[in-house]
Amino acid sequence: MVRAAAATTAKSSARIDQKIEIRGGGMNMAVAVKGSIDMPGGKGRLTVALSSQGDEKTVFLDEVFTGGTVYFRMPEEKNGDTSWRSLPRDKAESHYLLRSPVNDPEHVLRQVGRMHSVSKVGEENVNGAPTVHYRGKLDHKTLTLRMAEDRRAEFTEVREKVGSDLPAVADVWIGRDGRVVRTRLDCPMGTVGVTATRNLTDLGKPVETPAVPEDAAAVPPNTVGGPLTG
Repeated sequence: MVRAAAATTAKSSARIDQKIEIRGGGMNMAVAVKGSIDMPGGKGRLTVALSSQGDEKTVFLDEVFTGGTVYFRMPEEKNGDTSWRSLPRDKAESHYLLRSPVNDPEHVLRQVGRMHSVSKVGEENVNGAPTVHYRGKLDHKTLTLRMAEDRRAEFTEVREKVGSDLPAVADVWIGRDGRVVRTRLDCPMGTVGVTATRNLTDLGKPVETPAVPEDAAAVPPNTVGGPLTG
């Protein structure tokens, strides 16, 4: 059921509202990802906002998906560089646990589609509509899917020290139409951890094709990293 729902949802469009909470290391951070995306059409626009505990300033990132390319820029930059950059969508990598490469919404669907030890939690209403709630686990290969090589090596070393997969749990809520309407990924590790909760609404509704940013500089995928881009 979960695999089928993830595959069906990846063939649709959706409005995304995601919050990633990062705990530990003496600082708590939150990343909010909002916008609309036509996943099979490869087009859409997202706005990413990063806030840190004790820091009053929120940092933003604009993203445009079109034609197999992701364009991104910081609309406010300390050094004044607000120019657009670009890279192929399928070449982007993640650098943090439970983060998607350049916040690509399809990535989470791929991960939950691979969860194992799945059980039915029950029936619940999400956004005023009935859903079925499932819970499962994410193995090491799924957690590090499309992760940069150096970061994957770090998490592999942690896994070897622990002697088992990290305690990552995935929750998925599926609507009556067989599409995913909410996901929550959680990996608690003592006083540190990450929780990523995402709501999908307006499923199947048309998404306007965004204008391609002009004069965007193409950059190598291995130079793109940081808490805003995942």
